[in-house]
Amino acid sequence: MGAQWKAKGKAQAADARGKLFGRLAKDIMVAARGGADPASNSRLRLVVEQARKVSMPKDTLERAIKKGAGLTGEAVHFEHVMYEGFAPHQVPVMVECLTDNVKRTAPEMRVLFRKGHLGASGSVAWDFDHLGMIEAEPVVAGSDPEVAAIEAGAEDFEPGHEEGTTLFLTAPTDLDLVSRALPAQGFTVISAKLGYKPKNPIDPASLDPAHLEEVEAFLAAIDANDDVQNVFVGLAG
Repeated sequence: MGAQWKAKGKAQAADARGKLFGRLAKDIMVAARGGADPASNSRLRLVVEQARKVSMPKDTLERAIKKGAGLTGEAVHFEHVMYEGFAPHQVPVMVECLTDNVKRTAPEMRVLFRKGHLGASGSVAWDFDHLGMIEAEPVVAGSDPEVAAIEAGAEDFEPGHEEGTTLFLTAPTDLDLVSRALPAQGFTVISAKLGYKPKNPIDPASLDPAHLEEVEAFLAAIDANDDVQNVFVGLAG
C-alpha cells in the first residue's frame, strides 16, 4: 500500500509540474508576440524569469519563445478570456483562460460552473481589484518589506503564499518597474503577474466545513481544465 501511495504521489507531482510548464509555455508564447528578446520585451522577461525559477527545461522555454514570436512557421493564436461567477455557497470566482478555441472552452466552463453559477461579464469583477502581484523573498533574513515596498514603488504588501515570502501589490502598469526595483531593496522576485484580489474576501472559517469542501472541489475541477491559466477566488488567505 505504501509503495502504491508513493508512486501515486510521484505521478501527481509530475502531473502538476507538467501542467505548470504548460501554462508557462502559453504565457511565454503570448508574451513573445511582442518580440523574442526578453531584454527588450518586459512582459516576456518576467515570464521567462518565472519559468527559469521553476526549472523549466531550456529547450521547452526556447521553443515556446520561437513559436510565439512566429520564428518556427507555426501559426499560434491564444485568446484571453475571463469567466466570472460563483462557486457553491456564493463564493465569487474569476477564471482566466488562454485558449486556441473559445467554442471548446465556453461549453466546458458552463459544465464546470453547474455546481455554482456562471455570471455575465462584470457580474463579479466589480468585487475584485485588478493589480500587479509580485511574490518575492528576502535575500537576507530580516529585510523590511515595508521599506522595500515604498522604495520600489509598490502600492501595498502582504505575506506571500509561501512561508517567508512577501506579496507586493502594484498598479497594473507598474508591474515591471517594481519587479526591476525590488532586487536593489534586498528582495528576489519569485513570480510577477497581473491578477485579481478580492475586495471583500470571505473568511473560510465562516463556512461550514462541508460547504468549504464543496467549494474546494469546485475550484480543483476548474483548475484542472487545460485552458485555465489562473483562478482568482473571493476567499481570505
